[in-house]
Amino acid sequence: MSESALLHMLREAIGASPKSAKRHIIHFKNKLAYGRFLAAFEKANELFPVKTTIQPIKIIHAISCSLKSGFAPLQHPSIRLIEEDIPLRVHAPHAKYMQQSAALRQTGPSIPWGVRQIKSPEAWKETRGSRIRVGVIDTGIDYLHPDLRGRISRGINLLHRSLLPVDDNGHGTHISGTIAASNQDSGLVGVAPHAVIHPVKAFDQNGTAYVSDIVLGIDWCVRNRMHIINMSFGMKNRSRSLHEAVRNANRMGIVVVASSGNEGKTSSIDYPARFSQVISVGATAANKKIAPFSNWGRSIDLYAPGEKIKSTWLQHKYMELSGTSMATSHVSGVIALMLAVKPGLKPSEIKSLLQKTSNPVSGLKSRAGTKGGEIDAARVLRHLGS
Repeated sequence: MSESALLHMLREAIGASPKSAKRHIIHFKNKLAYGRFLAAFEKANELFPVKTTIQPIKIIHAISCSLKSGFAPLQHPSIRLIEEDIPLRVHAPHAKYMQQSAALRQTGPSIPWGVRQIKSPEAWKETRGSRIRVGVIDTGIDYLHPDLRGRISRGINLLHRSLLPVDDNGHGTHISGTIAASNQDSGLVGVAPHAVIHPVKAFDQNGTAYVSDIVLGIDWCVRNRMHIINMSFGMKNRSRSLHEAVRNANRMGIVVVASSGNEGKTSSIDYPARFSQVISVGATAANKKIAPFSNWGRSIDLYAPGEKIKSTWLQHKYMELSGTSMATSHVSGVIALMLAVKPGLKPSEIKSLLQKTSNPVSGLKSRAGTKGGEIDAARVLRHLGS
């Protein structure tokens, strides 16, 4: 069966109205089949406008598009599988934990308690994360925040390709500040204040995205040679598309860090944190106990401060938030410090080293029954230097 036949079937199945159609991801059997389809698709461009109906996803040899409800299954030798393009959200904090402040109003830098607790200032004697590229797949970033000046690359806006990934939610700016804020005069300092944030805007103003947006974000991070991908979001359902993209990033040597979720559960954690190729992160409080909202247990690889974390916010402001999202950004920052000291570390080696040098977390049943405790930046760097 020819690619033109597949194009015809897709034209019949694609729906224009969101009310009568659902987004799907169509996987091709291999790179060759995917290439053949795209070539045929481009020839038929007058019938199938690429930018409005089909989005190629190179990293997994797939396309995303909206298919009519009740469409007949697409049977074609080139197609391997079709799955629904699932919506997901950033791991937003509970409203009771949110507290905004306009300015710090002090002389000299302010080091948040979480950055101090994981002993980042001690690690700065060795490195501050210079030249390490961190892809933050989130809601974007506030390019004008004084604490992030000089720490932001151009990045990409996957929702509006012609625009910068400007944050219209706040979550991405908060995550980025914990990783790499560097206002030494009168603002906050993050875990790796010389690392570079590459904002990948996949989430809209409400903190919502589709799996295909995340996969495109991972694809961008792979093609632009990120060292680390921070993913402070999750969903309950497993996505084969997302898993394939994560596996590809892992094979390329990129460290993927993800938040485990804020339901306070022990039985399971959210995807993508549940994938074995990801470092899954739970949250601790200032008393070094597991934060009450954090998922915890054997599925968690590491813990980091996540309760009442002050970081950068929109319009030059600051916000105190709690969540495993905030914990994840601490871990990404420590990994940036590690890679600045020893660039050749593999993702599996980084996970193992962080677990080996972590500190016990009060409330976990036993170290034998868990993978790792709370991260310790100074200790892991000492281990690297020994």
